[in-house]
Amino acid sequence: MDVRLRRVYEPASDDDGRRRVLVDRVWPRGLSKEKAHLDEWEKDVAPSTDLRKWYGHRVDRFEEFTRRYEGELNEPERAAAYDRLRGLAGRGPLTLLTATRDVEHSQAAVLAARLRAEG
Repeated sequence: MDVRLRRVYEPASDDDGRRRVLVDRVWPRGLSKEKAHLDEWEKDVAPSTDLRKWYGHRVDRFEEFTRRYEGELNEPERAAAYDRLRGLAGRGPLTLLTATRDVEHSQAAVLAARLRAEG
């Protein structure tokens, strides 16, 4: 599957693919919906508040964050949201958006890796 990652604050690009989906639970600060250029906001696929706070974007915790988040993705609500992402990715290039500065160590990266592995 062709899954791409970008910060939601970056301008939309022609190479973003067919759909742009925000995968954060919280709306990005200071960003209007118009400037975000989203097709969807799939907040139900985001990690729990407790996990997000525990992780705190500390790279040394990313491996454990990934393990815990993978477990959360099996919960019914998150699993349904993930299935919607998988359906979008199956129809053409998909760009997952996050407000996180370190996109490669974010829930979007975990989702992208999982989607690519299944593709």
